[in-house]
Amino acid sequence: MMAPEFAKAAQALKGKARLAKLNTEDHPEIAGRARIQGIPALVLYRKGREVARLAGARPAADIVAFVQGHMGPRA
Repeated sequence: MMAPEFAKAAQALKGKARLAKLNTEDHPEIAGRARIQGIPALVLYRKGREVARLAGARPAADIVAFVQGHMGPRA
């Protein structure tokens, strides 16, 4: 359900931010380290450190606003 919106957000942020998906069933150890308890979960990292987190399915515009709101207008 969220995949098309995630793809739209990735395209809108291309060259400014890198969006990646993680299959938590295939990689439970990474999900555990990232403290992902529910899906979908958006975790924003900057220079290797978590800066923000957002839970739940979101439209592309919300994902872009989430990234830009924490990374600055250049993102």
